[in-house]
This record gives sequence, structure tokens and C-alpha cells, in this order.
Amino acid sequence: MAGVSPHKQKVVVAMSGGVDSSVAAAILVEEGYDVIGITMRTWPGVAGLEETISRTCCSLSAIRDAERVAVKLGIPHYVLDFKDVFQQTVIDNFIEEYRRGRTPNPCIRCNQFVKFGALLTKAQAFGAEYVATGHYARIVQDGGHRLLKRGVDGSKDQSYALYSMTQAQLAHTLMPLGNLVKDETRRMAAKLGLAVANKPESQEICFVENRDYPGFIKQHAPEAAVTGPILDSEGNEIGRHEGIAFYTIGQRKRIGIAAGKPLYVIAIDPTRNAIIVGRNEDLLASELDAEDVNYISDEIPGEPIAVTAKVRYNMKDARALFTPLAGGQAHIRFDTPQRAITPGQAVVCYQGESVVAGGTIGMVHG
Repeated sequence: MAGVSPHKQKVVVAMSGGVDSSVAAAILVEEGYDVIGITMRTWPGVAGLEETISRTCCSLSAIRDAERVAVKLGIPHYVLDFKDVFQQTVIDNFIEEYRRGRTPNPCIRCNQFVKFGALLTKAQAFGAEYVATGHYARIVQDGGHRLLKRGVDGSKDQSYALYSMTQAQLAHTLMPLGNLVKDETRRMAAKLGLAVANKPESQEICFVENRDYPGFIKQHAPEAAVTGPILDSEGNEIGRHEGIAFYTIGQRKRIGIAAGKPLYVIAIDPTRNAIIVGRNEDLLASELDAEDVNYISDEIPGEPIAVTAKVRYNMKDARALFTPLAGGQAHIRFDTPQRAITPGQAVVCYQGESVVAGGTIGMVHG
């Protein structure tokens, strides 16, 4: 762990009860910050002690783990209610995107509106200068502005999910794990005697219990769970689907059609309540339009720029040309076709290690 902070600066750490945020808090304590731990209640499933204990990042068991870590570190810990803002900015958007036949990324929305929006505002009310998280990404001062860079651990880098951050947010955010690899984080937690050192990572969306996406969609967006036609690329009906919300671009399994060759979901048409299927090569596309684009520097380039870009968290980025457009939009053209570009997901553009811009994928072009 690095040296001591020159001033007793106050920082609020978003403590999820996992090993990453716990070690982030421990690092800041050792560096001399005045640390406050906050765990966010973000949905009704953790509203009371009677709720079912689950392994998601905002469950009752996660709150208890965060409390135990805070006691171990000797820092105050609070559980604060963020359910309304989470409902309005994350859950409602999640449901609406499925209604539109798109595949949303709720974790990006949570970062944008909850962690670095509502929580940062709450931290300032506590008199804190910073919010800190356990993200594997780096914030680097570069002259008069800040860069958002990939985490050192390429397998854990989370810069993709942070593309929406502004210069004002970056100026008041700390990410102590950006220079660590995951194994180092776990070893550090074990050395500190933190009970979460070997805690498994949550891979679930916190507001969907037991990964029951069909049940959640049927309850909250029943019109997206109505059966409809499965069409081939020529528009012929070749089967029936269970509801457009249960399919995503590139999906092969659970289509339920016997064919002489593999079929993949290549498009979703909510206006016809239809799923369109085709060949694997039909999933390749070179261009897309992005909406709600954010520029990390807060400056919009005056001309097209060369970037590398990725359309999924776990893919290797590819060379592309980024062209800013009016109205918070942009056009991205890849040098080589990319597979299964999915409306509703994020496209994030880099120059070297630094995030340049990102936005939500809208229209996809061949």
C-alpha cells in the first residue's frame, strides 16, 4: 500500500460487502484518509431483516459482510436508502429497454446515476471530498484534466463500465485497485484478516432474484413476454417465440427450431413482436450509431478520430473510426466486421489505455 495522504481528507467508500470494495477501504485507511463506509440499499429486496439472504451485491448478507469489514478496519459504516433513484434510473430503464427489444446493461446505469451520481452527492453532504469504489480502473491527472485508464489487470479491467464518468466526477473519485491484479487484492484481504478474502464474486444482477429473468420480465413487462413469430431473413415465419425479452442478438440456444444448420438471433423487431434468425455470418456488422455519447475529456472532437472500440465488456477492442454527430450521437465504423453488435449495450472507445468516449448502441449497419 502506498504512502500517507498529506491531509486528513474524508472519503466515502461504496462498500458492497465484497473483497474489492473492502480492500479499497483498507488501502485508504492505511494511506491516512478519514474513511466512511456506506452500503447502498438499492432495491426492495434488502429493505428489511426478513428478506431472503442472497449473494447479490446489495443483499442482506452483503450488508452484514460490509459491516464486519468496517468493524475490522475501525471505520464508521452506514446503510443508506437509494431505492428510489435506483428504481427510476436503473430498473425502469432495464424494463423499458426490453420492451424496445434491446438488451440493457444495468451496471453501467448504476455507475452513472447511483454510485457516481446520487452517492457522490450524499458523500458531499457528509463533508467528504471523494467517493471511492473497488473498480479495477485508473484515474490519472493529465495537465488540467483527468484521464480514465484501463486497470492494470487486463482480465478485470472495468473501464468499459465507467465510460459515462465526467471530469467533475473523476475529480472526486478514488479507485485504489486500479494498479492491482485480483490475486493481489485477495492476498491483501487475507493478510488483513478480512473474512471476505475468499468470497466468490457476484455474477448476478442484484434486482433479479435467482437469475430468474423470465419471471422478472413477465412481472414487470408482460407485453415483452408475449409469444410471437420467429422469422427467417426473408420474412417467412418458421416458428414461434416465447417473448422478445427472452432473446438477445447472437443467441443460438433455446430458439426451438429444427433446421439443417445452426440458427442465431440476428435481429429483434418489437413493432412486430418478432425474432429474426439467420446464419452466423449474418451477425457480422462493421458500423453502428451510438446515442447518449459521453466524452471523458468533456470536449467533443472536431473531426473523426482513430480509436479502438469494444461492444462488449469481455471482448478485445478493435480498430475503428469514431465520428461525432450532433445531438449526443456518434458513428463508429470498424476496420473489420464485429459479431453480434447488440442495441442497448455499450460501445466504448479508447486511445491506447485511455477511454475517449462511450455511448449506448442504437442502429447497427452492415
